[in-house]
Amino acid sequence: MVIRLATPADIPALRPVFEAAKAIMRADGNHDQWSAPGFPDDSLLLRDIARGGGFVIEISPRDPLGLGRNDKTIVISSEAEGGVEKSIVAYFALLPSPEPTYDVIDGAWLTDGPYGVIHRMASYPEVHGIFSTVINYAASRYKHLRIDTHRDNRIMRHLIEKHGFTYCGIIWLEDGTERLAYER
Repeated sequence: MVIRLATPADIPALRPVFEAAKAIMRADGNHDQWSAPGFPDDSLLLRDIARGGGFVIEISPRDPLGLGRNDKTIVISSEAEGGVEKSIVAYFALLPSPEPTYDVIDGAWLTDGPYGVIHRMASYPEVHGIFSTVINYAASRYKHLRIDTHRDNRIMRHLIEKHGFTYCGIIWLEDGTERLAYER
């Protein structure tokens, strides 16, 4: 797996990644998160990219890492790199503090210092180990990490807790919807 900064040219290849993530959420009973058509929209992804915080994860279709047992080849957007074809299989935003929606919390954060924020993590369901890869990468760049998720996102809540995050309370997005907030 290779993590690299996303570029505006990657956005068309990211659309099916986000749609696959939404399908996973819907199948697990999470019908409200990312429910707006086209979310996240191009302007939000371009903002992540402009801030140097939009990342893609690529694998070679022949790379056994992440593909699990089914050896299914995923080719969405490919580019040759040293003769090896790479495919985008995931996206995440890793942004520096402060995160304005974290200013008010019904609860308490673990720390008051600088932190990294993980947002908009999405991947194909056939690719395994993305969450661990993202967390390891983020932890190599920030001493403290914060993340939030929808109450109905049971899969993400499980992964967040499994990777050592502590539940800190409820925050509210700009549109007033609540999210469960965690820090590590």
